Amino acid sequence: MAERKTALKRAPERPELDTLLEQARNTIITDEQLQEQRASFVYGNAPDGSRITKESAAESVKRIRVIEPTG
Repeated sequence: MAERKTALKRAPERPELDTLLEQARNTIITDEQLQEQRASFVYGNAPDGSRITKESAAESVKRIRVIEPTG
């Protein structure tokens, strides 16, 4: 049987990517931006042929309520 190479090895250094990731970690998004992201997710994951539109996705995310866990 042929000898296999290990599939997991250290990723190469990418300082530009590290800089961008750090900037993203320190970015604060507004509630409006978060709603836009949620609507985009809903619309993008809607099945083909569904009647979900960008507008209906945007309306649906306005009705999402976040409940803080108790205890």
